[in-house]
Amino acid sequence: MELINGKEIQAFTLTHIGKEVESLKEKGVEICLAVIIVGNDPASRVYVNNKKKACANVGITSLEYALPQETTTEELIALIDKLNADKSVNGILCQMPVPKQIDKQAVIDAILPEKDVDCFHPVNIGKLSLGRTEILPCTPAGIIRMLEFSGVKIEGSRAVIIGRSDIVGKPMAMLLLNHSATVTVCHSKTVDLPSVTRQADILISAVGKPDIVTEDMVKEGAVVIDVGMNRNSEGKLCGDVDFEKVAPHCSKITPVPGGVGPMTITMLMENTLTAAKAQNNLL
Repeated sequence: MELINGKEIQAFTLTHIGKEVESLKEKGVEICLAVIIVGNDPASRVYVNNKKKACANVGITSLEYALPQETTTEELIALIDKLNADKSVNGILCQMPVPKQIDKQAVIDAILPEKDVDCFHPVNIGKLSLGRTEILPCTPAGIIRMLEFSGVKIEGSRAVIIGRSDIVGKPMAMLLLNHSATVTVCHSKTVDLPSVTRQADILISAVGKPDIVTEDMVKEGAVVIDVGMNRNSEGKLCGDVDFEKVAPHCSKITPVPGGVGPMTITMLMENTLTAAKAQNNLL
């Protein structure tokens, strides 16, 4: 069994991104990411701070717009319109979740597709399904990068995803299809889940429930990617996979923490770099 070390892959990738950012600066291209946070959700604050640190690490300018909890959809979209029109801003990210009174989809739709570094906009999701987008959804793209970096053969493999969310499950399926895997997406209505997951060469769980993936669900020698970020009964960080029991059956597996998590922010930096290059006709 081999651990797929997200922090190691992150460090390698960020070094490469930093060099590209520096090269663009020498050509007079400064890269800028605008991050919007609405309200005072503690987890969102942690995520935003981590994104700002990553920007500083690779030389990308980050702008933070912290809006009050009572902000309306119209007020938020007015800010997005202003950032869309600002040519010095290459990427726009609105930290989710937003307060209940805000129309989340209207906010996503308001961000210009070319500045949508989360790859949430319907235009970018459509392009992803056709294999025609340069900007990729961050967590699924991070998983593909981890598999490639670790020497996992995706083409021709049987991949099973547990979870059909718009952020991970669905775009993960499209990316794996674009890499010529045979893909199955499982969810809460899947009949006899273990019989499906045992067919997987690559098993990806993105459910958000501790220990939902047990050893009887994993084929011997499979690659297991754990996207879950949960707290167990002792308050300790854990994933979806019962790591201690599943790991001995895997050829490769991601830990939690230190697996997929670091790669999500890494791919956000890569998307911001890609957006800046596209906007300056440098792709």
